[in-house]
Amino acid sequence: VQLQASGGGLVQAGGSLRLSCAASRRTFSNNGMGWFRQAPGKEREFVSAISWNGAITSYADSVKGRFTISRDNAKNRVNLQMNSLKPEDTALYYCAVGRAAYSGSDYRTYAYWGQGTLVTVSS
Repeated sequence: VQLQASGGGLVQAGGSLRLSCAASRRTFSNNGMGWFRQAPGKEREFVSAISWNGAITSYADSVKGRFTISRDNAKNRVNLQMNSLKPEDTALYYCAVGRAAYSGSDYRTYAYWGQGTLVTVSS
């Protein structure tokens, strides 16, 4: 199983980025998926999660109203649209595949992890 995250980069505060995560070698259309992030010197934190069919989504309070998660099961892909970015959003962003149809914010409920894509927001 491979998860390839992309779309990270350097952006000014207030800007936007769209992260994408593609899964290969097997389909995850029945699994929830999520995004987590880890800033330098900090612990990994939950960003957003989506259920297998996209009907349920959840967000960390810090990104609610600015980030939008979506998925395309036909392409085995999950996306994270990030708007109104802030310097505190700077982190390595990881996508993950859950063990259940919806896995929520607990990282222990995720089985597979991507390698991460770096997002840097300058002030």
